Amino acid sequence: MPTAVPEEHTPVQLRTLEVLGASGVERPLFPGDVGPRLRHDLEVGLRPVLDDLAPDEDLYLSKHLLQRVHGCEVKFLAEEAADEPFTVTVPIARGTVAHKAVELGIHWPVEPHPLALVDEAIAGLTANESWLSDFLQTCSEADRAELRSSAGDRVAKFFECFPPLQPKWRPVTESSQRVDLADGRVQLKGKVDLTLGVARGNQAGKVVIDLKTGGPNPAHRDDLRFYALLDTIRIGVPPRLVASFYLDMGEARVESVTEDLLDTTVARTVDAARRLAALRTGTVEPVHRPSWSCRWCPALPECEVGRTFLADEDADDADLT
Repeated sequence: MPTAVPEEHTPVQLRTLEVLGASGVERPLFPGDVGPRLRHDLEVGLRPVLDDLAPDEDLYLSKHLLQRVHGCEVKFLAEEAADEPFTVTVPIARGTVAHKAVELGIHWPVEPHPLALVDEAIAGLTANESWLSDFLQTCSEADRAELRSSAGDRVAKFFECFPPLQPKWRPVTESSQRVDLADGRVQLKGKVDLTLGVARGNQAGKVVIDLKTGGPNPAHRDDLRFYALLDTIRIGVPPRLVASFYLDMGEARVESVTEDLLDTTVARTVDAARRLAALRTGTVEPVHRPSWSCRWCPALPECEVGRTFLADEDADDADLT
């Protein structure tokens, strides 16, 4: 491994600093009661949901579950009914390995070498009895090579795009979040890829970052808003910014955190929880929201709405060729 970190920043690293950094005037002050108020609003909004739960039933909400409920409700119910066993694949494993390698690299004592970090991440995940360890112990050499290559690509792009993270920036990776509501019967959970900065009193300073491959998607913004809500309730001060960093593009899409944004996220979370409980008890009819994901929906053979949507999309594509 090289033993020194380059002192000069590349143009993309300078752009990252410019977009995610802040001067003193860009650090907003929030009222001291914003965290308790948001918790109270969630508690009030979720109270009716408890009536749809069995006495011994708890409700767990994550960004993925919120996405699915706010997507096609027919697809959501079909996937729950199918209850297919979870199978680890290279694309599924790639994200976890890459995130662990980035975590190691941020704290590495010398200039990080992406593939060396990936190898260390794979070794650690293989040995720690995680949900991934069995796959890593039994996968073929071809799968391991593909995993190493694709995870290495993500890690290399991260260190190309981000300057070395200084300790004074308070870098934190894979940070778990949890908010218990209604005496623990409703739990909100999240895990943030990377945070930088810290609040000072009631002045916002933290930046919450989700690392992404591919291109922008509106769902990514909703995920980050959910993280911001959990962090605000947890520490009492909102983050300054939330950012989706697209590694393939080398750029961040950022959004300032405001009380209005957090109030909107409370409403979205409450609405999802109410729909989720009602859908599971069968007291409402599921809503069709067709999209390209219909191609992988277990309900597609019986879903006229989904088949029509895909046929129309295929026809539109044919017209463009």
